[in-house]
Amino acid sequence: MKLKIKFIALLFICLLSNTEGNAQDTPLIGEIKIFAGNFAPRGWAYCDGQLLSISQNQALFAILGTTYGGDGRTSFALPDLRGRVAIGPRNGPGLPSYKLGQRGGAPTNKLTILEMPSHNHLTSNSAAADQHAQLSTKTAVNETPQAGDVPAIANIPASLGVQNVKSFGPPAAGSVVNGQTLSGNADLTILNNGGSQAHNIMQPYLTINYIIALVGIFPSRN
Repeated sequence: MKLKIKFIALLFICLLSNTEGNAQDTPLIGEIKIFAGNFAPRGWAYCDGQLLSISQNQALFAILGTTYGGDGRTSFALPDLRGRVAIGPRNGPGLPSYKLGQRGGAPTNKLTILEMPSHNHLTSNSAAADQHAQLSTKTAVNETPQAGDVPAIANIPASLGVQNVKSFGPPAAGSVVNGQTLSGNADLTILNNGGSQAHNIMQPYLTINYIIALVGIFPSRN
């Protein structure tokens, strides 16, 4: 009799342990895991945004609702993690706030003017040398121009038949520029450079499957 009681007690302990183990192994409905295989196990589905029937997945719909898509009458969508990483909702310290089911981001980015740092461009310009005539306020000393001479005040001799008129002299102190002050604007064109191509902003990655539990234990809020 005592042996029989001990056997029943041992059997009960084994059954209890097995039940607890199964409960721990059973996923929560809506639980997402990373799976390295190339298929979705039974009771699980890929997190690929597919639409499911509400009538056939009422428990899962009660958890997900239309957070990830669907019309909410006949269908609802699973989370779509294809080519995406998961982030937590709400906002962390110093970070933006995100809502559950919100999507964003891009694998590439093309810089705009507002995204570029303030910078300068070097340019060069060349112009022809300015040339102008000079007149001297001094009395001329030469009849014919010598090297460096400029027109000067005519030196007319008393007798034209004896000497020629002297009209040239060196640009000594008192020489003036006979001309006008010029001013104006010039447009400089800087040639474009670069290809205007988007650049890759992807972090190092490994492609692997995300799967979601369709059946299991319905999660309790308490």
